[in-house]
Amino acid sequence: MMTDVVEQNGGPARSGASGAAEEPPSSGSPADPAAGGPEGGTGPAGDLDDAANGRPGDRPVDAGTKEPVAAAQIVAIRERIDQIDQALIDLWQERASLSQQVGATRMASGGTRLVLSREREILERFRRALGADGTQLALLLLRAGRGPL
Repeated sequence: MMTDVVEQNGGPARSGASGAAEEPPSSGSPADPAAGGPEGGTGPAGDLDDAANGRPGDRPVDAGTKEPVAAAQIVAIRERIDQIDQALIDLWQERASLSQQVGATRMASGGTRLVLSREREILERFRRALGADGTQLALLLLRAGRGPL
């Protein structure tokens, strides 16, 4: 089962433009674009010029601390997190496309839409590597490639 992220106020975290929920926005309502909430194109890693591709803007980033050394470390770490997020998104999309190609090829050659033994292999691989969260992740990956059952 996937772990829910909770904001400091105890409510469920709202994901920003990148889909990650690291910290709540520093001011205003999370849903208020004027206050810098997620719908306004800002996420926990800072302001975004282009929410669709996650490119950071030129405005200052709220690191959640006023200590300059710690703030610089947080900014650097978040930059790497953003790079990893983009790589995950790219890989997710590539995997879904490849999986759809497999399904189309299999059906065009008279095969079945799904091969459940293959799906079980994938679920087990993710469960062994990541535990219960891995199973949930694998289910999402499989659905992205084949669509809902």
